Amino acid sequence: MRSYEIMVILDPEIDDRQIEGVIDDHLKPVTKAGGTITNIDIWGRRRLAYEIKKKSEATYVVINLDAESDVIKELDRRMSIDEKVLRTKVIRPELHAKKAKKIAGTKKAA
Repeated sequence: MRSYEIMVILDPEIDDRQIEGVIDDHLKPVTKAGGTITNIDIWGRRRLAYEIKKKSEATYVVINLDAESDVIKELDRRMSIDEKVLRTKVIRPELHAKKAKKIAGTKKAA
């Protein structure tokens, strides 16, 4: 299993009380497959840098979890189909840390 961080941008028309339910519905397959959710951080409603589907605000949620890659692919696919989800971004934090170190090392050498 690998660690993943998922940024989810939800439609602003979703009531704040419904956000946890929407996220939990998407995360059920992860727990069924033996994955673990380590943190769900609801950032709340924020202004978007650019409009998405004619919306200038959205609700941001960051999810940290451990799962297999095929489970994450299915989760991302399901979220992309859901009309309540405007955008998603899946990253592996350890890969980004390695890339950042590599970039910092090449800048010092130059």
